[in-house]
Amino acid sequence: MLIRVVKNSLHDLQKAIKGLVVMSQELEYMYYSFLSNKVPENWQKVAYPSLKPLGSWIKDFLERVEFFKDWITKQKLASYFLSALYFP
Repeated sequence: MLIRVVKNSLHDLQKAIKGLVVMSQELEYMYYSFLSNKVPENWQKVAYPSLKPLGSWIKDFLERVEFFKDWITKQKLASYFLSALYFP
């Protein structure tokens, strides 16, 4: 669900910046969150709890996605990214 929200909101923001759609208040807040290096509120609503700034949050998010992808596609992992499973 989080991946879908991130993907759709980024797509909508790109269209709004290009002027193809009207920028909603939610997209405007998202844009200002990026400028402030904060995780947008619409992402926080569906995301795992985190206190990280946007750059670190994105890195962590991508590592979590990669971990779960590997966990699903590979039979046994040599190690597990434990903090991907909960808020440390």
